[in-house]
Amino acid sequence: MTPKNLEDLYVHQLRDLYSAETLIIDALPRMAKKASNPQLRKAFEMHLEETKQQKERLDQIFSRMDISPKGQTCKAMKGLIAEAEDFIDEAKKLFGSDSPSAVLDAGLIAEAQRVEHYEISAYGTVATYAETLGLHSDHQLLSATIAEEKKTDSMLSDLAKTMVNPAAVTA
Repeated sequence: MTPKNLEDLYVHQLRDLYSAETLIIDALPRMAKKASNPQLRKAFEMHLEETKQQKERLDQIFSRMDISPKGQTCKAMKGLIAEAEDFIDEAKKLFGSDSPSAVLDAGLIAEAQRVEHYEISAYGTVATYAETLGLHSDHQLLSATIAEEKKTDSMLSDLAKTMVNPAAVTA
């Protein structure tokens, strides 16, 4: 479907985000399993639950619009997740086993932050569309997600700076 107006583009972008959230829900348990730092593992597990809520918010928007959230694949998120999986595979070869390390944790944070930055940007765009279209309840739902994504990004930065990156220096 080629968007003909801002509302069509809004739906197109929302479907892209719905696909992205679905892909993230599938990827986060694998990332959590690979993390050796308990706080990083917990952060991934907490963000998984948050991501499920974010997807539910999108479901609310689609329900209000009486349209299906399906029909779009987020190629960008597929690429970001594939890049993260490639990193994990490379780390396995480097370390010679599935044994996690601080270096792997630092890399996991980098990969996760790429995802967060994509989401912050994409949700910022659709929130602006919602505001322009006068969809105030949608704007509130989307703004709540943006706040969560920014909080997660900040938490990952703090973990990297205070624990993971210093441990990776001496790994």
